[in-house]
Amino acid sequence: MTDVLTVGETMASMRAIAPLRLGGPMSLSVAGAESNVAIGLARLGHSAGWVGVVGTDELGTLILRTLRAEGVALDAARVDPDRPTGMMVVERRISDLTSVIYHRSGSAGSAVSAEDVAAGFRLSPSWVHLTGITPALGDRARGAVDAAVAQARRTGVPISLDVNFRGRLWTESAAAEYLRRLAPGTRLLIASEDELHLAAPAAARTEEDRVAALLDAGVAEVVIKRGARGASLYGAGGRVDRPARTVRVADTIGAGDAFVAGLLSATLDGLAVSARLERAVACGAFAVASAGDWEGLPTRADLALLDLEAGTAQR
Repeated sequence: MTDVLTVGETMASMRAIAPLRLGGPMSLSVAGAESNVAIGLARLGHSAGWVGVVGTDELGTLILRTLRAEGVALDAARVDPDRPTGMMVVERRISDLTSVIYHRSGSAGSAVSAEDVAAGFRLSPSWVHLTGITPALGDRARGAVDAAVAQARRTGVPISLDVNFRGRLWTESAAAEYLRRLAPGTRLLIASEDELHLAAPAAARTEEDRVAALLDAGVAEVVIKRGARGASLYGAGGRVDRPARTVRVADTIGAGDAFVAGLLSATLDGLAVSARLERAVACGAFAVASAGDWEGLPTRADLALLDLEAGTAQR
């Protein structure tokens, strides 16, 4: 049995330390919203599985090796001999302003299928976590998400959905058409402030109206990520807010995935709403304080480090 099953594409991630047009060295790692969440959950002591596809190339091998080393179950991971592993290139230009370039058209990850999802459900997940990225990859990937939702509903497995809009993959209108259909079937819907309108009915114009419409449609809880201003959770008990933890920012990429991992971890532990948000923002703080999409994600023991006085040296 697996605590959380994730479905999505994981890519090779190339990070430039200077403007791309100037050349220079780059670092190589892996990245993908869903696998970032799976890694975060595994580090916090939960079992997590990833459904996805990689190519037979060395980059695909790197992805599988990395996820396996992080304790993510790969029973439903598949290798496609006819498609390459996708790639993303990350370029930082000004302060914490980051540009991401994707090379994922026709990638192995975009070919994740309903059959792959069926294999993932053999892990008997307690939760299924999805994002708005996977259905943007094409018809086949969208079918995989539809299959995951249908199977979760049939078996009574709760679904968490992170809107995670990517404007380079699909338009707002296409995203809204799909996500508004998907949202009512989710237990937990997560969105940044500028994404919530994509999942809520078009007639709702304010955050409160959008949240109310989603709750009326059957979503149990709506969580709003507010970046440096923390987060809010709306549910049966009303609204609960939590400020962000103050850390020195090194890299904002992956912070939202870290937040989701912390939120799901605390949900699995049955914590109260305030404690769930506290763990979520703590994991987000670790992510932004470290370079990379997932490398700085905390273990349970690490979470207490945020409460130490600044400049403390542990000896």
